[in-house]
Amino acid sequence: MRRALVIALGVLVAALATGAVALSASGGSEPDTATAAAAAERPAPESTLPPLPKMRPKVVEPVAGSTGAGDEPVTDPGLDEVGPKPTQPVSRGGRERATTRTDITQATALSNGVALPPLEAPEEVKQIIEAGNVIARSPYKWGGGHGEWLDQGYDCSGSVSFALAAAGLLNGPLASGPLMSWGEPGKGKWITIYSNPGHVFMVVAGIRFDTSGRQITGSRWQNAMRSTSGFVARHPAGL
Repeated sequence: MRRALVIALGVLVAALATGAVALSASGGSEPDTATAAAAAERPAPESTLPPLPKMRPKVVEPVAGSTGAGDEPVTDPGLDEVGPKPTQPVSRGGRERATTRTDITQATALSNGVALPPLEAPEEVKQIIEAGNVIARSPYKWGGGHGEWLDQGYDCSGSVSFALAAAGLLNGPLASGPLMSWGEPGKGKWITIYSNPGHVFMVVAGIRFDTSGRQITGSRWQNAMRSTSGFVARHPAGL
């Protein structure tokens, strides 16, 4: 009885071993959970991605002395054509404007009553124009500018004296009579003072500084000239 039981157990063990071998060979065993998760995280094979484009970069070395005119067009990296050639001339950006010559020695009296000095002028001329702008629209006042430089108004000789003194050309105010013999005789290159016993004005870089102009424009600066008949012309030395 015991021997028969032993033989039966041996047969059963052998049968189980044979089944396990057969199951392993057929791949029917349950997959390991960790192995399955690792397989899911693996990237897709590269064969599923589209192929990279074939670039053909081209390096262009500069040529000394070359201006680019007449050279063959250079293609961009990776391109085979440079596009069609232009069929029309390049636009000039509008109609061509006529150019005018600017006098760099001529000042300008603006409509707002002040004057602009010329581009090329001695420093004294620029200082006279700057000082003239300060009082250009100041009221006319008989004797104004003779008692003190900063006054509520200026007469003709007080106006001229104020501008000349600002440029360091005059130490104190002078009336129209003494200005008839001041400085050098005749017209100056930049400044000319026209004086007679009753009135005085001056021309600075081509524009007139005259109290009589205030009656027309409200400013002492004028682009228009006036008759100099009956006036003595004087000018600062060197100007």
